[in-house]
Formats: sequence, C-alpha cells, structure tokens
Amino acid sequence: MEIRVLKDIMESNREMASDIKSLLKSKKIYMINIISSPGSGKTTMIDRIISSLKGKYRIAVIEGDVKTTQDAERLSRHDIQLIQIETERFGGGCHLESSWIMKCFESFDLDNTDLIIIENIGNLVCPAEFELGDDERMVVLSVTEGEDKPIKYPLVFNTSKTMVLNKIDLLPYLDYKLDRMSEYLKRVNPNIRVFNVSSTKGDGMDDLIRYIEENIKKKKSA
Repeated sequence: MEIRVLKDIMESNREMASDIKSLLKSKKIYMINIISSPGSGKTTMIDRIISSLKGKYRIAVIEGDVKTTQDAERLSRHDIQLIQIETERFGGGCHLESSWIMKCFESFDLDNTDLIIIENIGNLVCPAEFELGDDERMVVLSVTEGEDKPIKYPLVFNTSKTMVLNKIDLLPYLDYKLDRMSEYLKRVNPNIRVFNVSSTKGDGMDDLIRYIEENIKKKKSA
C-alpha cells in the first residue's frame, strides 16, 4: 500500500509538471528551477540576475523555504511578481512540488511574463526527485562545500543542464581542487555546462546572465 501511494504521488507530480511545461510553451515563458544546498549563495545570485534583466524582461520569482520569508523580502525591492512558499504549512517538506508551482501561476500575469525563476528548498536530495515542468534545472555548488558533492548527490547533477560554481572569490583561502571537482562532475554528467562565478563580487556573472538571456530569446522565438 505504501509503495502504491508513493507511486501515485510521483505520477501526479509528473503529470502536473507536464501540464506546466505545456502552459509555459504556449505562453513562451522560460522557467529556471535553481537547486542547491543551504547557504550556497543562490539568493544573491538571483538578485544579480534580476538586477541585470528586469529592464529588458518581465520577471516572476517563486521562493521556496521551509520557514520565513527572508529571501522573498530581499528580492521584493525589485518590484516584480513574487510569491513565497513556506513548506512548513504543508508539513515542512524539503522540496517543492509541481502542484504548488501551478497554484502560484494563478497569481501571476503569465501573459506579461518572460522569465520565471524558482528558488527551490535548500537541499541537494529531495528537490532533484520532483519535476516542476521547468525549461532549465540549474544546480548551484559553492566552493565552501568541497569537491565531492557531484558524486555524493549524483541525481541533481545528472538531471541539471547547468551547474554554477559559486563563491570563487574564496578560492585563494581554501584548499579546493577544481580539477577534482571537474573530474567528479564529468563522471556524473559529462554534458553539463559550468559557470564559475562570485555572486557577491560579480565575477563570471555576465556570462551566466548572457546565457539565460539567450534562452529567454530562444523560448520567445520558438
């Protein structure tokens, strides 16, 4: 019985994710699902992305956290469409589900949206198991987490199109071996695209933002 219930949950989530993908295609909206461990710097990274793109594109953000609205409050200064999901209200789940994303869409003006950014719950395990209907799953790894995360948590790296290696400004102060991390990453996903950035200093962010903009344009012209 437990196996059947779990299967029903995953199938229901996949079906809703498929509906989301179809809806985004019809509206020509590009959606990114950003996954990382807590403290990787993804909110700061998203802040920079919004600052660079909000004059050109209409942006919406879905913030996921177990508790608090702190990240949403940080991004609210941009005056964009923004919704916070606190999973504690649903039992404290460590991931977002596609039905919650679809519910958020009811509050968005999708006809006037070009880019949706989802900041998933800080976790490298649970969020990787739940499809959300996004165009791009992007995993963020900070250099302070060590080199072995790709082989310890292979699913999220294997199912992501891109990886952002963040906090590279700290490399001079760490015993971090980039070659080792790259080797581990290639074992798991040899086709993943990697951006090395410092979201606080801005190093490498131009290339990442340019990549996102290119994909927004592709979705618009599809």
